[in-house]
Amino acid sequence: MKVILREDIENLGKAGEVVKVADGYGRNYLIPRRLALVADVRNMKALEHDRMVIEKRAKKARKAAEDVAASISGMSLSISARAGEEGKLFGAVTSRDIAEALDAKGIKVDRKVILLEEPIKQLGEYTVKIRIAAEVLPEISVSVVAGE
Repeated sequence: MKVILREDIENLGKAGEVVKVADGYGRNYLIPRRLALVADVRNMKALEHDRMVIEKRAKKARKAAEDVAASISGMSLSISARAGEEGKLFGAVTSRDIAEALDAKGIKVDRKVILLEEPIKQLGEYTVKIRIAAEVLPEISVSVVAGE
């Protein structure tokens, strides 16, 4: 099934592109969530008209993402966690903990966009990337210190 993407979808394509997807994925996921349209003759003609609107929306979203990235970039967070004698944590610091620490500083970030390969289980300094948009990946410094 060929569909026209209405929004950027990771690992699939950018807004305005015509891509081929599995029938079930298109019918059951993309189209009901208004992420895509069926690529028929009528929608293809409408796409030509909508390309300008899609490009403006994409530029605006990218600008907003870059503004958020500029405010986050280089930020330093300190998270306290209970630790044993050798610096090993009782539990772990996860993306949820980092999202809560950012929220405490007034920056709303979904925990799913925090790129943490695996939970932090040792005290120390870590660099964590946050995916604000497709190609906007600011880094923050997270220091895990003994506490509580």
